[in-house]
Amino acid sequence: MKVALVHYWLVGMRGGEKVLETLCDLYPDADIFTLVADPAKLSPTLLRHNIKTSFLQKLGGVKHYQKMLPLMPMALESFDLSDYDLIISSEAGPAKGVITRPDALHICYCHSPMRYIWDLYPQYYRNAGFLTRLALSLTSPALRTWDVTTAARVDHFIANSAYVAQRIKKYYRRDAHVINPPVDTSRFTAATDTGDYYLCAGQITPYKKIEIAVDACTRLNRPLVVIGSGADAALKRRAGPSVTFLGAVENETMAHYFRTCRALIFPGVEDFGIVPLEVMASGRPVIAFARGGATETVVEGKTGLFFHEQTPEALTDALIRFETTETQYHPQALQAHAAAYRTPVFREALHSFITRALAQKG
Repeated sequence: MKVALVHYWLVGMRGGEKVLETLCDLYPDADIFTLVADPAKLSPTLLRHNIKTSFLQKLGGVKHYQKMLPLMPMALESFDLSDYDLIISSEAGPAKGVITRPDALHICYCHSPMRYIWDLYPQYYRNAGFLTRLALSLTSPALRTWDVTTAARVDHFIANSAYVAQRIKKYYRRDAHVINPPVDTSRFTAATDTGDYYLCAGQITPYKKIEIAVDACTRLNRPLVVIGSGADAALKRRAGPSVTFLGAVENETMAHYFRTCRALIFPGVEDFGIVPLEVMASGRPVIAFARGGATETVVEGKTGLFFHEQTPEALTDALIRFETTETQYHPQALQAHAAAYRTPVFREALHSFITRALAQKG
């Protein structure tokens, strides 16, 4: 059986690439197809495979791939997958749109339907410049049509959360089996002493709503550490003296802040959200907005608590509530909860699903 792994783009190592690494472990002889790739930013696991890029690579795609969205359908359909019996696409961009043989099995692991043309389109449009808004207006209708149409090319969908499965059902009218992505819990340990600060971590983009945490901690004069690239001048201006922006940090530094924070504040709506589980694996609780993937991983009163409106006022109330019950969160219980999402658990669930799908196909 010849296997092809299709990933939207390879320009760093984040959650989607961790899923791809597990697929590489399952299929060590598989070829990887991707729109663009930056080998300098990839892990040895991925680099051991034959990585084939599209024509976008020659158009300067590593630097400008996000501006090439209208060309991505053409680029994906240009891949020749006629020699492959099993195709597994890793989808958060338009990766599922490849064309396969009629007798080949195509399984799509969907991290998310393309948020920038679906549910987050108004937000991306609102925050874009004039030329980008014009381009979005002209190209997004056709991209949505292509995205829905190409869902029919997939034999089986796997969603990384029930929240994403719901969105697959809404946009593609397809059912999806849920297998949560892997969390490398072995990288994290609990600390005997913690700090007095709250934490926000991850790439700072508008939909993550970091400003809610900044406003709430500023009003309460609570120390807040914000880790991640993308903080603009406007966000920093609204922050009081209790808020510290560290920018991007090394993994070891991130792990230190995970295990010594008072709690992680998670104010956005994520498809799944690996950072909350990494913080739990470090023995610390999570204060999350009650929507999206966080509702599937945070257990109220055991591993964290929720606030139900995406406002500084709601988060302020949640912080005060957390501080009255802070001692009830035990590091061992938090770590045990995170252990259910370990990489071996994911690998076994994924392997079992693919094996069953192949057996059904015959």
